[in-house]
Amino acid sequence: MLKFYHAPFSRAFGVFWLLEELGVDFDRVQIDIRADGGTDETYRKIQPNKKVPAIEHNGVVITERAAITIYLADTFPEAGLAPAIDDPMRSAYLTWNVFSDSVFDPVLCAKAHGLSYVSNDYPFGLYEDMVANVERHLNENDYAAGDRFTAADTQLGAAVIYTMDFKLLPERPAFKRYAERLEARPAYQKTSKRDYELAMALPFFQEQAAGENAGA
Repeated sequence: MLKFYHAPFSRAFGVFWLLEELGVDFDRVQIDIRADGGTDETYRKIQPNKKVPAIEHNGVVITERAAITIYLADTFPEAGLAPAIDDPMRSAYLTWNVFSDSVFDPVLCAKAHGLSYVSNDYPFGLYEDMVANVERHLNENDYAAGDRFTAADTQLGAAVIYTMDFKLLPERPAFKRYAERLEARPAYQKTSKRDYELAMALPFFQEQAAGENAGA
């Protein structure tokens, strides 16, 4: 039994996409992170900060996107989305999975909120260094781990696509080429459509859409 704790239009998208790429059966548990009064307190038993995503597999709970991604790809190896332990691609695969969680995301959050700091202030470093690192890597590699798609791309790719759409990440040629490769994948397209449908069924997004239409 695999449960996936999910909220549409959230950081859970990458794991949602990964589950589609893996082709495994799962039960999706809706977590309304935008509900009036916040997420139900009972969810803390699964995720202590009431964040998404989280998964529960055969009674074991896994949180944090990098951990979930590595766990799922290793647990369902038949999909071929995790380089083997002795594969030279394994090091880049692990690095970019964790980088997406521990560097890319917090740097972009700091950027979005106008946080001013020097590199040694925080473990995730500077925005300019993060952008240069990702750009350099994607100029040299088609995918996160090298020359083929892996589970790491569901995390790095989802982050690049989302933040470039919102102008938090600059539209560099390497980022655009990478995004185009990923957006062409059937699993990405299917997940994007489903995620949108689930979002539009929620009062928060219905009200947001109504407001945008009224102002048009």
